[in-house]
Amino acid sequence: MLTDHLRDGLFELGWFGLMTFVWLGWAQEAPPRRARPWLGIGSGLGMLVSVAGFVLFVANRDAPTALEGRYAWFGVLVGTEVVAAGVACLVLWRLGRVRWFAVAVAAVVAAHFVPLAVMLEDAGLAVLGVVQLGAIAVAGVLAHRRGWAPSLPVGVAMGSTLLIGALVAGIGALARL
Repeated sequence: MLTDHLRDGLFELGWFGLMTFVWLGWAQEAPPRRARPWLGIGSGLGMLVSVAGFVLFVANRDAPTALEGRYAWFGVLVGTEVVAAGVACLVLWRLGRVRWFAVAVAAVVAAHFVPLAVMLEDAGLAVLGVVQLGAIAVAGVLAHRRGWAPSLPVGVAMGSTLLIGALVAGIGALARL
């Protein structure tokens, strides 16, 4: 988001747009009727941002990246994230709490932004992760108190913060073009 590397900023624009689409899609698991159009609009906006980001990324893929020489560690981080989310969901499944998968996956995704911030030399990613962790906690409480599927408030929290992150990354990257 706040990276000095054009390529990384454009990738964040595309990836965060795609993840906006994914999280707002998950939020559509069981939303109230009045939320459906807004979730659809947000998902569509995420997809448009994603396509624009990836087109610009491909056009600038030869630009420098903070990941140079760190690709293996990036793979370890992503692999650890996937395993952690899988284990969390396995535990929830064994406890009969499958409806809370979105909370567990979101917490792992948010937490991974802190080491990713170091790896990509982008403090904005750490801020994003911390903000998301707080939003996930609030979303979990709201879901419990209001009887909502947790995927609704968690998906909205993750989708909206990622869309904001995409736009910040895009503005930063476009300023470098």
